[in-house]
Amino acid sequence: MMVMMDSTSGKVLASVPIGAGVDATAFDPETQLAFSSNGEGNVTIAHEDSPDQLTVVQTLTTQRGARTMALDPKTHKLYLAVAEFEPAANAGADAPRQRPKPVPGTFKILVYGR
Repeated sequence: MMVMMDSTSGKVLASVPIGAGVDATAFDPETQLAFSSNGEGNVTIAHEDSPDQLTVVQTLTTQRGARTMALDPKTHKLYLAVAEFEPAANAGADAPRQRPKPVPGTFKILVYGR
């Protein structure tokens, strides 16, 4: 869930559903858009309609694993880092879960604008 709350009282003012595996959020005060980058391969974009109302305006399809995100407040562009990953190693029941390794040469920056 993306939650908008009063920073003084801690009261939740509004919330909207987002995708799984959230890593980053951003808010563009000029456009009143809030962004949540989700590792499942999308960005949830919500508009602050009023100080106590959020509305999802788009679920932008990106690429699975594109979670690290930055917003340029001057151009209003979103930047997401992503790479292809090797298949996950089959760990035994007692072995800790390991992160998949990126495939060399597949790193890229996805750029989205209005």
